[in-house]
Amino acid sequence: MTNYESLGIRPIINASATLTKLGGSLMPPEVVQAMHDAAQCFVDLPELQIRVGDRIAELTHNEAAYISSGAAAGLVLATAVCVTDCDLDLINVFPHIEHLKNEVIIQHNHRNGYDYAVQQVGIKVIEVGDKSGATSDDLRRTITPKTAAIFWFQGTMASDVDIPLPEIVAIANEHQIPVVVDGAAQVPPVENLWKFTEMGVSMVIFSGGKDLRGPQSSGLVLGKRRYIEAMRHHGSPNQGIARPMKVGKEEMMGLLAAVERYLTFDHESRAQYCETTVSDWCEAFSTIEGIKVERDFPNEAGQPLAWCLVTLDAEKCGITRDALVQALFDGTPSIAVALGGDDNQLHLNPMTLELGQEKIVEDRFIEVLEQASL
Repeated sequence: MTNYESLGIRPIINASATLTKLGGSLMPPEVVQAMHDAAQCFVDLPELQIRVGDRIAELTHNEAAYISSGAAAGLVLATAVCVTDCDLDLINVFPHIEHLKNEVIIQHNHRNGYDYAVQQVGIKVIEVGDKSGATSDDLRRTITPKTAAIFWFQGTMASDVDIPLPEIVAIANEHQIPVVVDGAAQVPPVENLWKFTEMGVSMVIFSGGKDLRGPQSSGLVLGKRRYIEAMRHHGSPNQGIARPMKVGKEEMMGLLAAVERYLTFDHESRAQYCETTVSDWCEAFSTIEGIKVERDFPNEAGQPLAWCLVTLDAEKCGITRDALVQALFDGTPSIAVALGGDDNQLHLNPMTLELGQEKIVEDRFIEVLEQASL
């Protein structure tokens, strides 16, 4: 019995995604060991934050790095340093920022629940464009003396109708405005750890607990040194706006180990595992009446990994999409899958599976459908 089961909580096989509500990802042994070792003694936490940041910055070809308590906390901190323009005398000004640059620009199509972390600082979000997209001229007209930063949310929200990120950086540079990228789930590919900052972005934020497979409560901010150095003063253990967003010594060392691992990880083999698993699922499910199955690419976060799209004809297979998803989750073992774009579709994602679980998912999927057809 696991410690979860002692509380009446069943472990889940995650065939959905690196979702926070499912625990993000599973930490590999070297990350767990690093956290265990870090827990064995006291250290000077501000010094550790600097040393870990310096090491990660060197590994990822960035000027500087900061460990936050998740990617959303990174958004809060990035916004705070933009509003104060790295002026350490303004650390305790929040939430009274009426006299400062207190607006940030976000493209209409990039608006999402996570930009609430940006608003948490007290700023006003100014939208540029509409659902049909935006242009560089739209952006130039939106910039005012109150603009503190321009935010870009990388992933499926970024589309061809939006202003391309390089153009945004160029326009921002004309006005000496920082650009911040939310790239929480945007590894793989691994080169994203340095691609955005090489493009001229001031700060880019990643989740430590998604594909990096670090501590779930960690985030990684990479970027220009002046912003990162100011960020440290806003965060714990200092009495700034992010004092409640505490990062422990264990999370810092765990994320460092995760980044070191990720940079040497065999990403090609993992991509091939996803392709093989999706191919096997397509073959196994193709003969089931009422089921259409196909390879889909990229996956839910726009990562360059294959996943499996299943479309159901409820009348022919005897079960609705939602009932199938619930049966998989309620069964033994409990399996979480992703909902598709239509109400008759779902996705099976091999990215978050441990070796051997792909067969468990396949067998259980077939079992539920066979029971529904009786």
